[in-house]
Amino acid sequence: MMSSHLYDWGNHIRMIDGYDLKLPERTGIYVLEAEELTLVETGPSISIPYLLKGLEDLGHRPEDVRNIIVTHIHLDHAGGVGLLLEKCPNAQVVVHPRGARHLADPSRLIRGARMVYGDQFDSLFDPVLPVPEDRIRIKKDEETLAIGPERTLTFLDSPGHAAHHFSIYDPISRGLFTGDTAGVNYIRSKVFGFPFYLPSTSPNQFDPEAMKASISRFQKWDVERIFFGHFGMSDKPGVVYDQVTKELDTFMEMGEQAIKAGEGAKGIEIRLKEHYQQFLLNKGVPENDVLFQLLFIDLTVCAKGIEHYLGKK
Repeated sequence: MMSSHLYDWGNHIRMIDGYDLKLPERTGIYVLEAEELTLVETGPSISIPYLLKGLEDLGHRPEDVRNIIVTHIHLDHAGGVGLLLEKCPNAQVVVHPRGARHLADPSRLIRGARMVYGDQFDSLFDPVLPVPEDRIRIKKDEETLAIGPERTLTFLDSPGHAAHHFSIYDPISRGLFTGDTAGVNYIRSKVFGFPFYLPSTSPNQFDPEAMKASISRFQKWDVERIFFGHFGMSDKPGVVYDQVTKELDTFMEMGEQAIKAGEGAKGIEIRLKEHYQQFLLNKGVPENDVLFQLLFIDLTVCAKGIEHYLGKK
């Protein structure tokens, strides 16, 4: 029987491991246990059984879910929302204005993901079901959603990773659900005694300057916690912002070097992997550790986003 892997971050915020890409500690689905039971992210469709089991283990029924918020519409965050809605008859889906039409008609999303993931697409993401338009709610910059008498979420437009991206401020935890804009938290690194955060630069709307501007905006909100799409929570937002911004410069520098040398996305990927592999080995991470598997999957996709951005530029 399937079991769920649950995390408790306090302030009535729980997280279910969605086993995106069939890997643990890859994509987190957040459960806000407020008067209106609210989810942040769904993961892809293969995550939905884990999500439903997690809700059951927390004592909730799918019928209890009132709000399903997706930070952006990439399939690792929102690909399962149409499938989940079939189980959650009382839920509405909350999305960025630029993302709504792609939830209603995911055909372009599917085409784009097939280009990135190729033959693996069906096993990792299928099915991607449309969301009925009457169940979609759009939230613009600084609009709010009350999910309890004293819990009103605020939505912040936060491009950089994608143009259809918002982040969600929760006043109870003083936390920010940043999707991919504030980077990836490789939670596994804590086992080896250090934090490890990198930017997420996947195609095709990655923009490094917009990403830095969004992170600067986050700093002004004076938050105490960052809740990542990948993966988990950090209570040291300053360290997150500094590390992701610094490594973003490294990403772009290596990208420009590879493009100048005529190496394309493959060259960017090789440079990034060599650089961060050496970094982790120097930190004492064994080369057969699962951290490398998670990292290398991300860097392959990140390299394509960097190449796409530099090609447009």
